[in-house]
Amino acid sequence: MNSLERRAVGGLALVYWLRMLGLFMVLPVLAAYANDYTRATPVLIGLAVGVYGLTQAVLQLPFGLASDRVGRIPVIVFGLVVFLAGSLVAASAQTIEWLIIGRALQGAGAVAAAINALLADLTRPSVRTTAMAILGISIGMAFLVALMIGPVLTAWLGLEGVFRLAAVFAFVAILLLLMLIPRPERREPTTLISGLRAALRDSSLHPLYAGIFVLHAAMSAVFVAVPVLLSRRLGMEAGDQWSVFAPAMLVSILPLPILIWLAERRGHQAAVVLLCIAMAAVALVGMTQVVATGSMLFALSLYFAGFNLLEATMPSLVSQAAQIEARGAALGMYSTAQFLGAFTGGAAGGWIMSGWGMNGVLIAAGALLASWLLFAPRTPWRTLKTA
Repeated sequence: MNSLERRAVGGLALVYWLRMLGLFMVLPVLAAYANDYTRATPVLIGLAVGVYGLTQAVLQLPFGLASDRVGRIPVIVFGLVVFLAGSLVAASAQTIEWLIIGRALQGAGAVAAAINALLADLTRPSVRTTAMAILGISIGMAFLVALMIGPVLTAWLGLEGVFRLAAVFAFVAILLLLMLIPRPERREPTTLISGLRAALRDSSLHPLYAGIFVLHAAMSAVFVAVPVLLSRRLGMEAGDQWSVFAPAMLVSILPLPILIWLAERRGHQAAVVLLCIAMAAVALVGMTQVVATGSMLFALSLYFAGFNLLEATMPSLVSQAAQIEARGAALGMYSTAQFLGAFTGGAAGGWIMSGWGMNGVLIAAGALLASWLLFAPRTPWRTLKTA
């Protein structure tokens, strides 16, 4: 990478990291603490966990299309302001309904597609996979730090304080975006209709849209079930659950460089992706048999290892496959599927939890991941465009 690319990648990774940290800090504790809100039920708690995904899903495509027309940075700033407002609403919530509204507003700051498109604009095709992987790793690191500090901060500050801290992170991210990130060359904007048509008609993108939906639906379901599993089955208080989540994330990151090397440098992309899908599915089903902290740590590490590789790899595939003038629209479609999956997994996980318990949620999530193996091979791994 040249100096401009390093600045762009480092700055955008930090902006994305701050936003996702603010979003993820409550994931490991929300299901455990949400019972304290007035009128909370398992279904509404699941909705609070995943509703940000619904508003993200609805707005990712408009944000991506808008970024193609009016510029990436203005769209990203607007989205961060909306996220900040949602964090403050959630911080002041006294009932489960207002908590859901705040989480929905957090999701309405739907900047993922615009950030990915800006990164693609600022990097050459020869380094774009590495750049996207770094952005994906920043999400993994946000998970890691959030799972380490979320339970501790919640025990200290309460959910209100954690949401206020997320608002501070959003403000800092806006400042960094305006001060650090290079401005890309302006392209002739595509029309809204042509951008959407290109994103929908490109059949090579369809398995990627479906795959990211599945990945994030399973992830939201995990965070509905696992905090409750740790509390009820292993007797672990919510404030102590970081002692399982944090080591699992640390261990899961260790094989990531090797897996990326095998996928991107040795030409084994399809095999590595299929392996990671299978690993994550097996890990979730295996959690139903957990009776000790050590076995839970192993299962979570296996799951997050698969998740992290898939999260890091797929945006790069989309950016390479999409037509350059409609990249924002394609990444908007991708992010729409991603966050619609997060909403579906949270809402369905809460409903399954109320009828079939923790094991039902984990089995359903594992089966959903396994279904990805049926259509993932249709992705044209070796023939993606590099423009």
